[in-house]
Amino acid sequence: MACWNALFDQARVAFAQQRSAERARALGLSALTCLGRHTLSGLLCTAGLQFRDWSSAYRLFERERLDPQALWRVPLNGVLETLPPASPVVALLDDTLIRKRGHRIAGTSWRRDPLGPHFADNFIWASRFLQISLALPEHPGVSASSARAVPVDLVHAPSPRKPSRRADAQQWQNWRALSAAATISRRGAERLTQLRHAIDQFAGGTTRPLLVCADATFTNRTVLRDLPPRTTLIGRIRKDARLYALPTAEEENHGRGRHRCYGQLRPTPEQWRRDESLPWTTVQAFAAGNIHDFDIKFVTPLRWKHAGGERQLSLLIVRPIAYRLRKGAHLSYRNPAYLICSDPALAPQKILQAYLWRWEIELNFRDQKTLLGFGQPQVRSDPAVRTTATFFVFVYALLLLALENCQLAHSPLPRPRWQRLRPRRPHSRITTPQAISLLRADLWTSALGLQNKNGFAAPNQRATKPFLIQNNLQSAVLYASG
Repeated sequence: MACWNALFDQARVAFAQQRSAERARALGLSALTCLGRHTLSGLLCTAGLQFRDWSSAYRLFERERLDPQALWRVPLNGVLETLPPASPVVALLDDTLIRKRGHRIAGTSWRRDPLGPHFADNFIWASRFLQISLALPEHPGVSASSARAVPVDLVHAPSPRKPSRRADAQQWQNWRALSAAATISRRGAERLTQLRHAIDQFAGGTTRPLLVCADATFTNRTVLRDLPPRTTLIGRIRKDARLYALPTAEEENHGRGRHRCYGQLRPTPEQWRRDESLPWTTVQAFAAGNIHDFDIKFVTPLRWKHAGGERQLSLLIVRPIAYRLRKGAHLSYRNPAYLICSDPALAPQKILQAYLWRWEIELNFRDQKTLLGFGQPQVRSDPAVRTTATFFVFVYALLLLALENCQLAHSPLPRPRWQRLRPRRPHSRITTPQAISLLRADLWTSALGLQNKNGFAAPNQRATKPFLIQNNLQSAVLYASG
């Protein structure tokens, strides 16, 4: 609780007034400890403010009485201060959808459902958000280590409304221009540029390399050709991508005209995977709670005419790891991974480990939606939609940083016998529900006036006729916390 409050105090400059900051502090703690739906009214009831005027809490977000850029500066500085000066900054980039029902909510539209079946495209009415998280390794000096992703940026990424069929040509032209600027890859390139600028403003940030791990949505021409300086992109590509070798000296000086940028056409990533003449090498990386041996193929330098332009790239092919659905079942395999890296000098083990950390942003999305109620506040206007989403994720980022500052990477209590770790996953870390339970215990023990938070209670002399039910409030609260 003390670590979380200290981090929240650093965000005082993001609020216009002190009372707005204290109101936001109460709502932030309620967002973490709420037991019901995480609407604004639910947060007020959790904070015990249900019998006061509710309009002040809604005006906090409706009238944008908080600065999102100043809020995100706190978790960004916290991660950069924790990382060693020589270690690179690994950024995880991805977008997510929040299901909505109201058609008057700002920024909502029909989106393709990513959880739909592979044989059909389902559509849902949802809002789209773009998030950047920074990987915080547990052991920064070790090549294969676990990491936890801390959100440092969130932006609402809606698509412009399509004009009616009766609109004139100028309106249609403006809509096409706005649609091109609002694509998710274009927004991702803009946020990466701002992240690079924010890291450079930190002490010693100009010497820190930035590694950006993204999926195939952001591995395209828009992001690759607009990468900021000292930034490397690691992303997935298609198995049939057309890659080219660098031109030789004879090809570059063939005569008059422009110099050639591309050499001979090389095999596709799938053909290279099947090529027996290119040997497999083994590297170690951390994934799924353990250190595994991965078989890879590394090819460099290459050029990608479709998206990379004249940028030199490297290709990393990862063979899938066998697994069993149950004991005694047949071995199953997932699809191989084809990764592209914009820095040919980067070691393949670092490329693989950084991309395996990309799964942490998916865990961020799960925790934000299922535990913190991301998207549950019932607001409609554009300022309220943007600020409430930013505030909920910012509170979650402070919780993860508080765990790091308190050195609670693992659970402080031993696991019970029925929850023993499996041999294939010996490394465990404290989960977000466990972290929220610790915060609730610290907060509620102070509110209930309990004195023995860190020890055992002194034995008292029992009365001859004790009360039939004693401390009913404490028992009810502790039972409700699970």
